[in-house]
Amino acid sequence: MNTLSTAIAMDGFVYQPPQSPYMPVIYHDDDIVVFNKPSGLLSVPGRQQAHRESLALRALRVWPDVRVVHRLDMATSGLIVMALNKAAQSHLSRQFQQRQPKKTYLAEVWGHPCESQGGIELPLRCDWPNRPRQIVDHTQGKYALTHWQIIEWREQTALVKLMPVTGRSHQLRVHMQSLGHPIIGDKLYASTPALAAASRLHLHAAQLSFYHPRSNQWLSFESPAQFS
Repeated sequence: MNTLSTAIAMDGFVYQPPQSPYMPVIYHDDDIVVFNKPSGLLSVPGRQQAHRESLALRALRVWPDVRVVHRLDMATSGLIVMALNKAAQSHLSRQFQQRQPKKTYLAEVWGHPCESQGGIELPLRCDWPNRPRQIVDHTQGKYALTHWQIIEWREQTALVKLMPVTGRSHQLRVHMQSLGHPIIGDKLYASTPALAAASRLHLHAAQLSFYHPRSNQWLSFESPAQFS
């Protein structure tokens, strides 16, 4: 396996894709492969050659016809599915376009929300002068909805279950920031104490469910969060 032996500067910080775990596979068959992506690894290659090391590239070395269906932010860990043929990719992509898959994330947020659960319905768009940041924009933003529920109260933080209905870029991170409780370790959206509270983004794709592209069976996968 090819590895990166040196850290790479990327958008003001150092891109140093993890080598262990390298490419954890949760499940695979002739049509799909489900990974447990580590935090710090791009889902797909970046535009620059130095940023090509990614989960998709690592998968391509094993499955030459692997195809991307959806993505996770580089800093987010957890479950992601890829297709192993064109028919599977079309089937899965259609599901994601129609918002059929069910996704649940776990996040550790700074502070204690006043309520134990709720919904955040705020439209989002890219903050072009400050890419890749996203912002709330009630005029030009795209519809975005996130349901959330407190799982555990901690001394200065809370463990929250996040259930996005839409899949906008950085949706969960911006929505929790807008609630006044950013995800700790978030280098883009966290306040100073929230950023200092963790060395990585505490956001993990913990559950993923969808219809198998060949059998049409409803599949569900789980991955416990291991924030460290």
